[in-house]
Amino acid sequence: MHICLKYDRRKTTLSQIGALSIGSESPIRVQTMANVSTNEIEQAVAQAKRCIDAGAELVRFTTQGAREVESIRQIREELHVAGEPYAAVPLVADVHFRAEVADLAAAVVEKVRVNPGNYANDPKVIDERFSHLLHICREHGTGLRIGVNHGSLSARMVEQYGDTPRGMVESCMEFLRIAVREQFKDIVLSIKASNTRIMVETVRLLVQTMDQEGMAFPIHLGVTEAGEGEDGRIKSAVGIGALLADGIGDTVRVSLSEEPEAEIPVAQALVRYFADPKSPRYTDVSVDIEDDMVRYTYPTADWSELQLNAAAECGRLLWEYRIEKIEIVNPHFEKTALEQLGKDILQAARVKIYKTEFTSCPGCGRTMFDLQKTVGQIKVVFREREGAIAPLKIAIMGCIVNGPGEMADADFGYVGAGKDRISLYKGKECIAKNIPQEEAVARLLELIQKNE
Repeated sequence: MHICLKYDRRKTTLSQIGALSIGSESPIRVQTMANVSTNEIEQAVAQAKRCIDAGAELVRFTTQGAREVESIRQIREELHVAGEPYAAVPLVADVHFRAEVADLAAAVVEKVRVNPGNYANDPKVIDERFSHLLHICREHGTGLRIGVNHGSLSARMVEQYGDTPRGMVESCMEFLRIAVREQFKDIVLSIKASNTRIMVETVRLLVQTMDQEGMAFPIHLGVTEAGEGEDGRIKSAVGIGALLADGIGDTVRVSLSEEPEAEIPVAQALVRYFADPKSPRYTDVSVDIEDDMVRYTYPTADWSELQLNAAAECGRLLWEYRIEKIEIVNPHFEKTALEQLGKDILQAARVKIYKTEFTSCPGCGRTMFDLQKTVGQIKVVFREREGAIAPLKIAIMGCIVNGPGEMADADFGYVGAGKDRISLYKGKECIAKNIPQEEAVARLLELIQKNE
């Protein structure tokens, strides 16, 4: 059976974020998030400029408190002084745990992201606080992202629905219904998970639920804690690609444990592959299903392009046709490399596990240890032991915002607990708290060895 490749983008309303419009009448926007401290103004401005030079259309900063709100105001002023293109790019304040900080940030930046899972728990409090935030946003022309993460549902939602796609959707819809009642339209929605299957299933369910209630808000796509290097890119492409293939997605962020500007070309490539009428997807790519196998044929001589596009195309087909085999056909690369790419895609889609999987966040201003260096150190340790132990799931998380939740299905976890301090987990159980960072990798390995 030959698969016909097409792209029909979901129709959405338009959300205005500063000078930038997001929705189906606008191009799919590409964004990223700074990983330096928001309070380090000079570093933050320099990083934002690098991201914008790379093509970022929005830049997000973690905003823990009033100090960070003042810092992001200064960052915004510095970018305005720098002129175009920096002055026009909207800044997004990423707020967790403190609803009053979202109120402050809404008067300063073009967009505020709130997480329903840690904004408030009581429905009456949610209604009061969120309605107040909407009033401030309307007064200042500020947009909003309602951003639900698999790892941080409220206790009430978990008790009622479990940590499930339905729970994630209901968490989002509770806030969205208030916005609709208050006739606030400049909203973008995101529902993310590090598990690509959960992420795709949940976003599809959100769209279905909105359709049933006559809503069509734009969707922000991303796989949280995708990791770094080839694994992070393939995992992101599998999840984001499956939804772009559905026509879902109005803005994209690829979350890599690398410098944020490195995320931009990956996101741009995924958007081009699906949304550009001149994409090779519609001229050079062939996809066939035969004998329970997806056969993906694409003659590019660019290995990175092949990785991304094959992962983006094959992920959804593996789930939709319940396939457990991939054959990638390309004349420019060795058969062994193509076979390994097929295995990597199967693993990213959670169809088959061949090797230890690393879930790692991209880091942000909340991260108080060298995340990129740590991910590299841990990967080296496991490469040296490859074949000696069964494949594991290892989570390396910058802080507690999504850490314990997003690593719920990990065998072992390494989570930032404070300045150069780490807590270690076995499954959901915290085994050791506040370990000095210089000891933590060795202690993690000891923990794994004890449980072999």
